[in-house]
Amino acid sequence: AGRLSSGGGELQPGIVHRLDRMTSGLVIVAKNDSTHRALAAQFKARGVRKAYRLLVHGRVAKPSGEIARSVGRDPRHRVRMKAGGLKPREAVTEYRVARRWPGFTLVEAHPRTGRTHQLRVHFASLGHPIVGDTLYGAPARIKIGTETRDTLERNFLHAAGIEFQHPRTGEAMSFEAPLPAELESFLQELSALEGNAAR
Repeated sequence: AGRLSSGGGELQPGIVHRLDRMTSGLVIVAKNDSTHRALAAQFKARGVRKAYRLLVHGRVAKPSGEIARSVGRDPRHRVRMKAGGLKPREAVTEYRVARRWPGFTLVEAHPRTGRTHQLRVHFASLGHPIVGDTLYGAPARIKIGTETRDTLERNFLHAAGIEFQHPRTGEAMSFEAPLPAELESFLQELSALEGNAAR
């Protein structure tokens, strides 16, 4: 008590922004209320740059691009959002392809807005749901090489980088977080299969 800001409420003191339950990576935590307000203002003004790494199903055709599709509540499934939907709000995501494997594409994405489930909705709307994200259409069983098995126990969605200005000094701050071991291991498995196929 008293060590973090009250801005996140009693259950999440200091939390300036949130990640989905099955998303790993970086979050910003404020020590006091004035810092929390200043950081929240940067988010509102879109002054915070976030970078996510995600693995999606299929081959994303363009090496880079922008997805500009509003996101609103899914009228049939309360826990889901959808492109359009109820009370849609502007949502924009920039992305670039980092690597491709047969059946999968690794993407670096920069959401310019912060809508609920934005990246999950945007890539699912392109026909490329995030691996593990069965809520948005990813298959529960996946094929890797000649093996078919259960998909990941979590979404392959990771908040890998964040940039913002220090709320007191104005200094540019930049942080990165490596992929968790289970996601890195999955990529290594894909690469190993690709290497074996090339021999």
